[in-house]
Amino acid sequence: MTEFVDTAAEAVASVSNGATVLLGGFGNAGQPMELIDALMESGATDLTVVNNNAGQADAGLALLIKERRVAKIICSFPRQSDSWHFDEAYRAGEIELELVPQGNLAERLRAGGAGIGGFFTPTGYGTELAAGKETREIEGRHYVLEAPIRGDFALIKAYAADPHGNLVYRKTARNFGPVMATAAAHTIVQVDEVLEEALDPEAIITPSIYTDTIVGIPTGSGTKQREEREALAAGRRKPCLATKTAAELAAEK
Repeated sequence: MTEFVDTAAEAVASVSNGATVLLGGFGNAGQPMELIDALMESGATDLTVVNNNAGQADAGLALLIKERRVAKIICSFPRQSDSWHFDEAYRAGEIELELVPQGNLAERLRAGGAGIGGFFTPTGYGTELAAGKETREIEGRHYVLEAPIRGDFALIKAYAADPHGNLVYRKTARNFGPVMATAAAHTIVQVDEVLEEALDPEAIITPSIYTDTIVGIPTGSGTKQREEREALAAGRRKPCLATKTAAELAAEK
């Protein structure tokens, strides 16, 4: 059963030293900043982190790297204009990097959640990214065998959760959250809203079977976000959450 807690600190209390942590987000979009801040305060260290990038500026994952809490990072975009904390740690030999093309990263996480033992992909063949990996020619094309990625914990951000722990996301903040939720032994979620009523089953993106701990942390302050949360809480359906029935859509034409 999904557990609902009151604070981010309670939500991440079980994350231990040396854990592999999957962090949702595409850059800062959908990144669970409050959960990451709580993880920082918890003192957990020697972490292996899986994320789209290696942190930006002085917030979220970047601060974990700055404080040398991350021993290894598995990501697609380790360097950009504001990734100075990773750059410093890597040049000093204080963090290990596993570089994974973004499509491979998503598929490795999906494979981890689906129980797949590995998959062959053409991405990376003939490059340093394929070093030490099994390769195979299939119907005249060369492929690299990639292993699944699984985590001890996933820290993700969703838009809303219902009382059962089912999740919906808002627009591009959906990104890596759904696949990471399936690939972790324990999924911790921060949401803008914990609803009083159950979500429409057709709208659910992440079923409650994949959520373990949920904390409500309102972060969307814009009018649009506020209206959508109020609509969800009131049981009204919004097109952006894909909850309109075929009959309702037909009646609008």
